[in-house]
Amino acid sequence: MSLTSVLFLSVSSVLLLSVFLPAGALADVESGNAPFSSPLKQISNGVSPSNVVCTEGKSLVLKQSNGLPACVNHPSVEKLIIRGWAIHILPDHIDENNNSEAFTLGTYLTTSEMIAYFDDVSGYLAKPIDDGNYPGIVMIHEWWGLNENIKEMADKLASHGYVVLAVDLYGGKVATTSDQARQLIIQFDTDNGLQNMNSAVLLLSENYSVSNIGSIGWCFGGGQSLNLALDSDKIDATVIYYGSVVSDPEILSVIDWPVLGVFAELDKGIPVESVNAFESALNQADVENQILIYDGVNHAFANPSGERFAPEASKDAWDQTISFLDSNLK
Repeated sequence: MSLTSVLFLSVSSVLLLSVFLPAGALADVESGNAPFSSPLKQISNGVSPSNVVCTEGKSLVLKQSNGLPACVNHPSVEKLIIRGWAIHILPDHIDENNNSEAFTLGTYLTTSEMIAYFDDVSGYLAKPIDDGNYPGIVMIHEWWGLNENIKEMADKLASHGYVVLAVDLYGGKVATTSDQARQLIIQFDTDNGLQNMNSAVLLLSENYSVSNIGSIGWCFGGGQSLNLALDSDKIDATVIYYGSVVSDPEILSVIDWPVLGVFAELDKGIPVESVNAFESALNQADVENQILIYDGVNHAFANPSGERFAPEASKDAWDQTISFLDSNLK
């Protein structure tokens, strides 16, 4: 797409904000007052959309419709994400990967392979080498796609005695930059994603005779882990790492198994207030739950290949996750 086209899209999207934004949110969009230029001007000066700088008191999000940036007031971020108008901005990958240091191995030796499970889509299957009656896990990637980090997490979880199928909701595409990831998010189809994850559940049930099945996801995958819980009655435990949440007890009442939620104090897209509302709704719906909010960390703190990685919080969250899954699936 040419710069002229990008500029045209930005101007057009600004003109259409009153149609797509929640009431009162139009005033939240950054106007470009000093000392910062507007997102449109920054892009025209060669700044990457994911590196646009907002004025104090505003947060950068990407518009779901076209992936262009917008600066909005902090309180509006959650509403825009929940309504599907905006998506998170995450930092790009870094070379250092601290996965082996923060996420402990279990006692099982494991084997892994790519396996077709949904039409021509293949996922990463990791399981103990020794035969046995193991629980199954549907693992759901972040907005980056099914990358090496997720595969390593599947290996680690399998070493604790699980048959883990890390699904691929992008059909083989993997992003390494925020710009690439936002394009994949824009193209993602929710209904197809649910069919994809349900196919993973079916494969684990039919091909591996798993005793119970849980799901786990991070960021985009955390939201999808919750979506799977709301769509399927074949799940026995749900783990959500800083994924989009629901605060309607009636919607959540279909969940008939325990939920573990892992969240970050500094996450502006899923603020503490929303997490508390989620927990309250789960309680009202009589859904057993454990909600953890880690102080001083931000969204995506448990991604060892991201700039926001917080080793201590990640290690504790991982230990809590293993304990939760063991208690509810074994």
